[in-house]
Amino acid sequence: QVQLVESGGGLVQAGGSLRLSCAASGRTFSNYVMGWFRQAAGKEREFVGGINSSGASTYYADSVKGRITISRDNAKNTVYLQMNSLKPEDTAVYYCAASRFSGIFNTRTAYNYWGQGTQVTVSS
Repeated sequence: QVQLVESGGGLVQAGGSLRLSCAASGRTFSNYVMGWFRQAAGKEREFVGGINSSGASTYYADSVKGRITISRDNAKNTVYLQMNSLKPEDTAVYYCAASRFSGIFNTRTAYNYWGQGTQVTVSS
């Protein structure tokens, strides 16, 4: 079992930046691929990006590529989502998730554990 807790969300103006954190506890964090998803009101949860277990490889959705960076610190059991040049359409609840698969997948079903989410609101 892995417990995930996101933090760092909030209200930011368009063009601003935020860094979300996801702290993990439970089983060995470094064994898991980590993903970030988001869900806007009335929409499906969508993949934002992911990072492999060592942190050497990342994969980003086209909608955010160039504006976000995912990193992890396995010594601190934490994964980060740095978001820059934020747009109002980035407004959503952001979730981190852990996957037992060895690759980075962009589908919800590939992830076994989820955090409770943190709200990000971007004002225009």
